[in-house]
Amino acid sequence: MATPHKTHRPDELTLEVVDLIGSVVARYHEEYEDAAAEHALTGAQARLLGLLSLEPLPMRKLAQRLKCEPSNVTGIVDRLESRGLVERRPDPADRRVKVAAATAEGRRVARSLRESLRFAREPLAGLSEDERLSLRDLLRRMLES
Repeated sequence: MATPHKTHRPDELTLEVVDLIGSVVARYHEEYEDAAAEHALTGAQARLLGLLSLEPLPMRKLAQRLKCEPSNVTGIVDRLESRGLVERRPDPADRRVKVAAATAEGRRVARSLRESLRFAREPLAGLSEDERLSLRDLLRRMLES
C-alpha cells in the first residue's frame, strides 16, 4: 500500500516573506513604468534598452530575455533606433546575424532611468552598506537555487 504524499505547507514567516517580495516587485515595476514615461518610453522599450546597455544582443536572445515574440522585439528596436537610442550591427562572431546595441545616448538614457528609480534612492539608500550587501547576497542565493 502506497504512503500518501504529504505536501508541506509554508510556515507563516515564509508566507510573509513571499508577500513582501511581491510588494517589492510591484513597487519596482510601478516606479520603472513611471521612470520610463519620464523619458517618453514604454516599459517594454525601457526594459529592452536596459538589457542592451549591458551588452549587444541578437533579436532572438532579446525576445527570450523579455519573454515575448521576436516580431514584438523588432518593433521595439525599430522605435528605439528611430530615436537614436539603439542601432543594429553585424554580430562579430557571425556576420550573418544582426545584433541590437545601445548607442552612447541609449546607454546614457538607460543609466538615467536606473538612477531615477525612487525605490533605489529611498528605501535601499536607508539601509547600511552591510545591510545592502547582505540583502544582495541573500537574493543571489535565492535566485541560484
